Formats: sequence, structure tokens, C-alpha cells
Amino acid sequence: MSRSLKAHILLVLATFVWGATFVQIKNALADITPLLFNAVRMTLAAAVLAAIYWKEITNIRGAALRAGVVVGLFLALGYEFQTTGLELTTPSKAGFLTGISVVLVPVFLVLFWRRKIKAWTAAGVVSAFAGLYLMTVPSGSAGSWSSDFSSVNLGDLLTFVCAIAFAFQIILLGRASQRHSFKQIAFLQTATAAAVMFMLAPVLEQPHVVWSSKVIWAILVTGILGTAAAFTAQAWAQQFLPPTNAALIFSLEPVFAWLTSYVVLGERLGGRGALGAVLILVGVLVSELLGGTEESREPAG
Repeated sequence: MSRSLKAHILLVLATFVWGATFVQIKNALADITPLLFNAVRMTLAAAVLAAIYWKEITNIRGAALRAGVVVGLFLALGYEFQTTGLELTTPSKAGFLTGISVVLVPVFLVLFWRRKIKAWTAAGVVSAFAGLYLMTVPSGSAGSWSSDFSSVNLGDLLTFVCAIAFAFQIILLGRASQRHSFKQIAFLQTATAAAVMFMLAPVLEQPHVVWSSKVIWAILVTGILGTAAAFTAQAWAQQFLPPTNAALIFSLEPVFAWLTSYVVLGERLGGRGALGAVLILVGVLVSELLGGTEESREPAG
């Protein structure tokens, strides 16, 4: 099996874990504040990675340290906005809105790294943002397709900000993993995120927790599988895949999130939300399959 195929398989598995845990996190937030939840899960993940990769971690040097810390800052921002937003919106909507990060990757590559963009990519971005509009701006009245901007869900807006942060994290992680040990980068981004989250929690919220079984299981699953294992797999895989290829695989996350929410909670999006979800997925697929940037056509490394 080639390294490229292994990279694709690992990213799909990691994406499945991320999508499937939206419902579990949503349920846990009834007993724990979002920033504290993220701080604990990231600390657990960092401890697991430190125990596994302690030899590589002791050899971290300046350039790798800087790269890992920068990636970790965007990781922290992404999860802080996502988890806080998830407290106020539904798991499937959070999944699809997080998926906007995929179409933002080529846009940011154009804006900040001077890559060229295709017309198909632009079309995909337009489709995704049309879907974003339908999912986040409620209709004016029941059965109406008019819009009521005064009723926009704050959770949806926070989740969109998380998509911006994750888009930068995807790009910067891909670049860092090609230049430094993926084990070092996986640990550094997680440890940095944990430190940032512990600093922000007492400032931005009143931390509290009830150590119920759903909180404990959510921390274990997201900390070990969703963070330590998944981000190690992501850091390794993105050595061999350009950021836009990785972003295409990440487009499966909202699909997994919706399927899990539908099975566990019976959640339905409604006509307007469903059309928005379809437009987001169409935008992602058009942007990545038919569009792309110079970087998406270059071999990694």
C-alpha cells in the first residue's frame, strides 16, 4: 500500500471520528462549560502524545517549536469557537458550517500565499456561501423562503468563525508537517491548544463541571481518539497530501455529523437547511474536484 493511499485512509478515519463526536460533545455540554471541556480534552491528548513520542519531543528545536505553536494557536481558536457554538446550535448544522473551512483553504492560499485560483473554485466558494446563508439566516415566517436577519443564531456565527480558524490550521499544518517531524508537530499543536484553552477558560466563562458519565466518555473519546490519534494521523498524512486534497477529505465531516445526529437524535434540517447543506457540499466538491490552486496540483514535500 502506497503512502498516499495510507494517508487518504487515515484522514477518512480521522474525519469520521470528528464528525461522529459532534452529538457526544453536544450532550456533554449540559454538564461542563465548553472552554473547560476543550482544555481537559486537549491536556489529555497532549499527555498521551508526550508519553508516546517523548524521544522526538526532547529533540524539538526552534523552527519546529515555532511552527507547532502557530498551528496550535489556530487549532485552539477553531475548537473554542466550534464548541461554544455547538452549545447554541445543532450537531448537524455545526458539522456543515465547520465544513466551510474546506472551501476557505484555496481562498486563503490565494489571498495569503499568492496561489492562482480556477473559475471552478470561485464557483464552489459562491455555492458554499449560498448554503451558509440558507443554514444560518432563518426564514421570515413558517413555510416562507424570505429571511429574518434578526433571528440569526449566535451559535451558527461562532461556528463559521471556527471554520476560518480551521482553514488556516489545515494550511499551516500541511506546511509544518512537510518541514518538521509530524510527531513533534502533533504534540506541539495539541499542547499549545491545551495551554491556550486553560488560560482562556477562567477569563471567558465561569468554568464548572459535573463529572457525569457522558462528560467522562466525551473527554476520553475526543481526547484520545478525536485529538491524540486523529491529529497524529492528520500530521503524518499531510506530509504526503497537499492542503486542498486533505480539505476534500475533511468535507466528509459534516456528512458523518449529520448521519450521527439523525440516528441518535432524530435531527432533521428542514427544507431551507437541507438545501443549504447540499449547496455547501456541492461547493466543497466543485471547488476541490474541478477547481483548486497551484498548490493543490503540486506534490507534497
